[in-house]
Amino acid sequence: MESPATSRRGFVAFYRRYTKTWLHALATASLTAFGMLTFVHRGFAIVAVTTYVIPPIVLYLREADGRDVESTVEETEPTITDNELTTGADSTASRNSAVGRSSETGTIPSVETGSEPANGESNRRSDAELASSDSDDADDTDADAPEKPRWTTAETPTEAVLSDVVVTDARAFALGEGGVVLAADGTDAEWRVVLDDGPGADGFDLRSADASDDGAVWFAGDGGSLGCLDPETGRHTDYSAPSRITDNWTDIAVSGTGDDATILLVNGSGQVLRGRYRDGNLAWGDPEKPGSGSSLCAVTLANGVGYCCDTNDSVFETTDGGETFERIGIESVDGTLTAIGATARGDCAAIDDAGVLHRYDDGNWTPKRLGDDPLRALAWGEFSVACGDGGIVHERVDATTDWEQIRTIADGLRGVAVDSDRAIAVGEGGTVVVRPREG
Repeated sequence: MESPATSRRGFVAFYRRYTKTWLHALATASLTAFGMLTFVHRGFAIVAVTTYVIPPIVLYLREADGRDVESTVEETEPTITDNELTTGADSTASRNSAVGRSSETGTIPSVETGSEPANGESNRRSDAELASSDSDDADDTDADAPEKPRWTTAETPTEAVLSDVVVTDARAFALGEGGVVLAADGTDAEWRVVLDDGPGADGFDLRSADASDDGAVWFAGDGGSLGCLDPETGRHTDYSAPSRITDNWTDIAVSGTGDDATILLVNGSGQVLRGRYRDGNLAWGDPEKPGSGSSLCAVTLANGVGYCCDTNDSVFETTDGGETFERIGIESVDGTLTAIGATARGDCAAIDDAGVLHRYDDGNWTPKRLGDDPLRALAWGEFSVACGDGGIVHERVDATTDWEQIRTIADGLRGVAVDSDRAIAVGEGGTVVVRPREG
């Protein structure tokens, strides 16, 4: 039986398809026609609402029962179902799906699968056990093909929601609820707590992190929280309430080195605060509003250029380190923008909570639907990763390949980071999933 959350996501995806059909157009026309007759008798209002509401409900229930309704509502995008995770053309395809390799049936690789037996004992197997049980099948099917790196779960010492992650040359850092900051020294290293209550020891939630070119880690969050952590010594400095602003910082971007860095902070009031860190001294300018005041949700700095986006479909570009901004899009976004990434001027991408990625290239925005679940985090580059609700990771190994979907055991992913060795995504319940890079 589907959970209420799954049913809601299924109906939303169905209704999006339904609104593009002739039947929806007919129902809308009927609603208008009978609505105009309410001046004759108010009873026509009931008829108007009925003719508009009943058709999609009936069609959705028929689709849920497995009946053929494709003649009325066409699939415009592939939909991920639980059955696709465990069924395929043959048993080999099903086993390949269980260990994280795509089968010819187009199923979605899973980090971990399993069901709960009647006696209450979990029969969920670890990633290593799944890989071991499948080794004979892999040898029989394609012994010469190299195994594709998989997303695997890591043990963490917290069940707090992790909102973001950043990777440096030596370490990875994840942060989130209650001001917790975790660190790990390598791809398979143990995660440990390095800060348990935020930079100001006040327990404010941390929302975002970024690192300077030489590995200094900056993090920001609620109540004006702001701190910088030295990855070598593990010591941190509290810079909370910059310019006496105690709003919730929604994102942070850092460019430069530990001794000479530019810092951009954005908040829900639509403000950008620019800071300059030099030789231990941190100076702040006046906050600016590049847009209409709508909440700014994300910011990034890359190779001398920066981008930020708000919840009103606007993306702004800066070429002077955040001193001035110019609006460059986006038009006609169905959802709300949630994250942004860039590699250089003119190469930028933003994601939204309707499952769409919007790429900016040479002045043009091109949308691409990655799925139906809301997207929350983006790492943009040669190897790109987007993730969000439902625990689904969308990855593109290089610019010449298409996006691939991988289901993880996470309920929801909130942050992602990529470097030359690995990709790491974090989310609800202290979840950390890791994927080594090829080569």
